[in-house]
Amino acid sequence: MRDLERAKRMLKEDRLSLVIVKNGEAIFSSDSSGTNSILQAIDNLGDRLSRASVADKIVGKAAALLFAYSHIKEAYAVILSTEGLSTLRKNRIFVEYEKLVPRILDKNRRDICPFEKLVLEIESPSQAYKELKRFMKEIMRRSG
Repeated sequence: MRDLERAKRMLKEDRLSLVIVKNGEAIFSSDSSGTNSILQAIDNLGDRLSRASVADKIVGKAAALLFAYSHIKEAYAVILSTEGLSTLRKNRIFVEYEKLVPRILDKNRRDICPFEKLVLEIESPSQAYKELKRFMKEIMRRSG
């Protein structure tokens, strides 16, 4: 079974929010929603993410930039934003998705997701990683 197919199956069957598979082996999975899971995978696995396959419930531009930063080979999203799709294509990451949406909203569904706002004008995957990492640290510090 291809890595992407395995990641998709695990995402659905195990009710996860993120699954990363490389060479037939699940190297990371999470049931937590949000950008923090991808940041954790990058911190824990680093270069091991290169050429891996990712299945994620929600992919916007922030996640797409982090996939590019990690040199992900292919991605699957249950929900994908148009900016996420454009970013994946620009970075030559093969993508499959179920539903394309104009934008990723915050938890209250009233405004654009704060992580998406942060990367709105960013095109560089490494700059996005630095900014998202800094923002996540700030959120964690504030929540105590």
